[in-house]
Amino acid sequence: MKVRRIVSNTETSDLSKAVAFYREILGLDLLMDHGWFQTYGSDERMTVQVSFGSEGGSGTPVPDLSIEVDDLEAALTRVKKVDIPIEYGPVSEAWGVRRFYVRDPFGKLINILQHE
Repeated sequence: MKVRRIVSNTETSDLSKAVAFYREILGLDLLMDHGWFQTYGSDERMTVQVSFGSEGGSGTPVPDLSIEVDDLEAALTRVKKVDIPIEYGPVSEAWGVRRFYVRDPFGKLINILQHE
């Protein structure tokens, strides 16, 4: 058996919030749209991972999602442009990533990171 995909699902009555954060800020593509259920992602090859932890590192809470980007400064600029509060960072961590935390429009804690 091979796991082909892992998808995190979040309940919402306002799908436009997903468009604003995941499409417009993070640049993900709308891969599926049933009108009542949308999936965002990328046609680029992505690594499938599931993580578990007692903390998020550096004494932070465990984030709901970790999203690796290829340009952290661009992501940070987009987040600041729409006045989303930064909850942690940006900071270069001892384990080789630069990252920051924000909450998506659904209250999920998002770890946006780039490997250094």
